[in-house]
Amino acid sequence: MPIQTTSKIWHNGNMIPWEDATLHVMSHVIHYGSSVFEGIRCYQQPNGAAVFRLPEHMQRLLDSAKIYRMEIPFNLEELCAGVVDLIEANGVAPCYIRPIALRGYGEIGVSPKGSPVEVYMANFPWGKYIEGHGGADVCISSWNRLAPNTMPALAKAGANYMNSQLIKMEAEVNGYQEGIGLDVNGLVSEGSGENIFVVRNGVIYTPPLSNSALSGITRDSVLTIARHLGLQVIEQSIPREMLYIADEVFFTGTAAEVSPIRSIDKIVVGDGKTGELTKKIADEFFGIANGLKPDRFGWLTPVKVQAGEPVSA
Repeated sequence: MPIQTTSKIWHNGNMIPWEDATLHVMSHVIHYGSSVFEGIRCYQQPNGAAVFRLPEHMQRLLDSAKIYRMEIPFNLEELCAGVVDLIEANGVAPCYIRPIALRGYGEIGVSPKGSPVEVYMANFPWGKYIEGHGGADVCISSWNRLAPNTMPALAKAGANYMNSQLIKMEAEVNGYQEGIGLDVNGLVSEGSGENIFVVRNGVIYTPPLSNSALSGITRDSVLTIARHLGLQVIEQSIPREMLYIADEVFFTGTAAEVSPIRSIDKIVVGDGKTGELTKKIADEFFGIANGLKPDRFGWLTPVKVQAGEPVSA
């Protein structure tokens, strides 16, 4: 979907005009994919707006950078403050926030030595990510997720998303909204940009991180919510065929939020409608995110900007 521009972008601690946030074509990141990034949402509240799980997102950015030996010249508190400052400077909420740390213009060659690490943050309006009314129609991709000890799946790195692009493009060209990747052993891993949950006989299952799945912040939120609601949750390897006999299946992610899946490989999930447990978890998730239910887990960081859309459950 087209990007809606805003006024300012945060760059290495300073606010710069949106149109000035440019890179040289010979920057290391353009040739070798050397970036780590985050996706964060700021939600409308009854009396303003708040960022959802900001410290956890920024800690994952720092963790991703550490895995790739990228020295980010800002600590957790400074990065979180930068997000708040950016949203307030642009006055745009609700919004999506995209922090990215990358290796810039310095030297050519695979080794990033001599290429400086730069940090940018942008925020802009972004609505529903996964299309489909009443649930998404998805497929199992012919592309596997990254094998262990090849590309680190726990790092949210730009280069990893080349694999995601293959999964997403294949799904779309075949008429699906999204694709599900299996791991190197043929077990369920995740969507192109989402974690996945399966409900069968009242039990919620999700693949463990060892199945080449990203350590999703929304995934963790759903696990916390489900346990708080007294639901049984099991993290275990999931065979492909379990998707076909599931009662409910849903995606989670910052962009996807909590999104029900209607069919997989043209096999209808359950009765083809959003399931009871999916609804229960989604209601709690959106209730907390939008300030309609107590922030019992301390997930919201307030920002001083008036939300531009009405609050809805």
